[in-house]
Amino acid sequence: EVQLVESGGGLVQPGGSLRLSCAASGFSFWLYSMTWVRRAPGKGLEWVSTINNYGQTTSHAESVKGRFTISRDNAKNTLYLQMNNLKPEDTAVYYCARGPFSSTITLEGRGTQVTVSS
Repeated sequence: EVQLVESGGGLVQPGGSLRLSCAASGFSFWLYSMTWVRRAPGKGLEWVSTINNYGQTTSHAESVKGRFTISRDNAKNTLYLQMNNLKPEDTAVYYCARGPFSSTITLEGRGTQVTVSS
């Protein structure tokens, strides 16, 4: 059974940092590119970042470029998202997902809430 468990969210002030983790199990993690997406209140799903299966290639949405960094540890079957200089508009539920982003991407975890507020 595929499991993706996101963690690390919380309440942080503008300008603060958080590191999200996604623990993967039930599939060959190292074979998959992985993606972070988010859903802000009242909005649709937004792509955040993607990393290839060996972690050599990453891409980030313009809205987070220079502030967020995606990484992975294949030995630990874990995906990460380091988020710095957080802004109120980063408030959302963050999900990790297998594969690259698409309109039909499947969310297999419960997500982790990130709230940026003073």
